Amino acid sequence: MTPIEITRGSSPVILGLPHTGTNVPDDIAARLNDEGRKLRDTDWHIHTLYEGLLPGATTVRATFHRYVIDANRDPSGASLYPGQTTTGLIPEIDFDANPIWTAGREPDAAETARRVALFHRPYHEALEAEIARVKALHGVAVLYDCHSIRPVIPYLFDGVLPDFNVGTDNGATCDPRIEAATIDLCRAAEGYSSVLNGRFRGGWTTRQYGRPADGVHAIQMELTQSTHLGDDFAYDEARATRLRPHLSVILKAIETIAFDLAGARP
Repeated sequence: MTPIEITRGSSPVILGLPHTGTNVPDDIAARLNDEGRKLRDTDWHIHTLYEGLLPGATTVRATFHRYVIDANRDPSGASLYPGQTTTGLIPEIDFDANPIWTAGREPDAAETARRVALFHRPYHEALEAEIARVKALHGVAVLYDCHSIRPVIPYLFDGVLPDFNVGTDNGATCDPRIEAATIDLCRAAEGYSSVLNGRFRGGWTTRQYGRPADGVHAIQMELTQSTHLGDDFAYDEARATRLRPHLSVILKAIETIAFDLAGARP
């Protein structure tokens, strides 16, 4: 199994896809229980949703499932949201609080370290390399981290999640023009709801790489799956067709700002 798929482009924008993979090696799959094998917490079809929306964009996609190891978590195991309910580097439970591992076969510290080396680290080495390459081309790079989630998950949050959840760690991870353009376009999208730095303000990837002063900007987009999926996580062509133009406009606006930022750099 190749843990990462990379498509290199010439745009200053990089799409990160840490949670669309469904590959689980046999030795790890054997540890999962029946609930875990459903892989329900996948960011289903997000790579298909974004395909072709920004010609020239680089994509870095993890092909392994987040139950193998979560590429959007701190490899040290530190929580993204201290004091709030969340899942860890190797989740013990799914988003509905159901155990996903066979009793007695939960990953231990040694197994976690092995998976960091085999999956988590290679994904981030690939992402770092593409950020460096794109920055060398333009003087700036923008990482747009692509995510999705079910709109109702009582274990993680109350009520119904907005359709567009934009995260910049409260403005720390990107130039304010990128943040403003993104959320303004989300708010202008008729029939969709949105929030900036709400329940999801950017995962470890966004916070790790977003260093505006160094010319690297990062922003996370968490879409609710009702915007592009139907029953049983099937890709809904009609819903996706309605959503894709809005995402395209957002990505093109970010790219334009990135080029402006590149021109402003000495």
